[in-house]
Amino acid sequence: MNKLDMTGLTAAPGQTWGGIRLVPLLRDKPADGLRLRHEVYGPGYGAVETGPRTSYLSYVPHGFVADWSGDGSRSATYGTQLGDGSPVTIPVRRHHRLAKRRSVKGVSEQRLRFLPLHLALDGYLALHFNGPSVVWDEWSQQAVRRGLSPRAEAAWAGWQVRGLAEALRLFEIHPDQCGVLVYAADSLAAAFVVPHPEDYRALHPSLIEDLYGELVHQYAFFGAAVPAFEARIRDSRHLTTLADLRAAALAQERSWTAAHATLFANRLLDPSYLYERVYRMESFVLWRFLPSFSRGEAEQHIGEVITDHKGRVAYLKTFRLSEAQIRRGHLLNRLHDHDWHLGRTAQSLGTTEADLVRRIRDAGFSSLLKHGVERVARG
Repeated sequence: MNKLDMTGLTAAPGQTWGGIRLVPLLRDKPADGLRLRHEVYGPGYGAVETGPRTSYLSYVPHGFVADWSGDGSRSATYGTQLGDGSPVTIPVRRHHRLAKRRSVKGVSEQRLRFLPLHLALDGYLALHFNGPSVVWDEWSQQAVRRGLSPRAEAAWAGWQVRGLAEALRLFEIHPDQCGVLVYAADSLAAAFVVPHPEDYRALHPSLIEDLYGELVHQYAFFGAAVPAFEARIRDSRHLTTLADLRAAALAQERSWTAAHATLFANRLLDPSYLYERVYRMESFVLWRFLPSFSRGEAEQHIGEVITDHKGRVAYLKTFRLSEAQIRRGHLLNRLHDHDWHLGRTAQSLGTTEADLVRRIRDAGFSSLLKHGVERVARG
């Protein structure tokens, strides 16, 4: 498995609000045997234990609970829970693991609580987290002992993305809608897919609480208004009845869907990903994935996905990486591929060792290098 299989999902004409375009994703039929519900934690940050002496700290307003028990009547929730008043300080809620099976009085249930998007972001932050595998002379003691700890990346909450809140509030939800593609200035910002239309209606407002990348924030703020979908039907002698007009309108809609499907495939479906299995839920599997970090691909996403026994997407959530984040991933991969040897890595990149040191410093990893190595690069 290295690509996303969106079989059964089709794109419908999108709606626009300023620079934001929301494109509904419709299912032929709901994904059998899986439901999602929303779990609200309220304002504050979450600290998650991800391993021995390793923690993940981020803004965690909510979680998702995946239920594969088959009892769909207990799975969907509606509306949003709000706390009273404003906290004087920002609370920190501690979570055990990013994905954890639920149990009641010691009896394990067929439910899994996971933190949406944070699974994917933790996978990106953990990329070669331990640092140099070989103690070359150029690396500092901190690099050897602590690796890339601490590692941090910036993101924006949905309510900080210009126009997104209004778009989510005003746009209509299709009866068969099980997902949405979020575009900012007609650049793909995020994809969100759930198993059932009722799940989507319950989770649609949660998009405003999700995290979005720096590039998405910039595109929404500086980008101009995008054109709305319009079906243009030319005057024709063949359009003599309402049935003819309806058929022409459907043809325009199919043409738009086909064109958008091609564009969507090029941006999200065609690229290959590196998958890491997080949890198996009988016939469903929760994965998180990373892109190739190839410098030749303009749009690259990290994300998490739940697939069925045929590998088809039942749940999906993605995060668009910025150019700087792609460069950091590309640099870490190259260093890892050459055992963190600066000379061999520089040769593979077609550059000098001094230029590679500058790249490492510009990427924010200067603490990994000895001070003498940095001074040589600056000189």
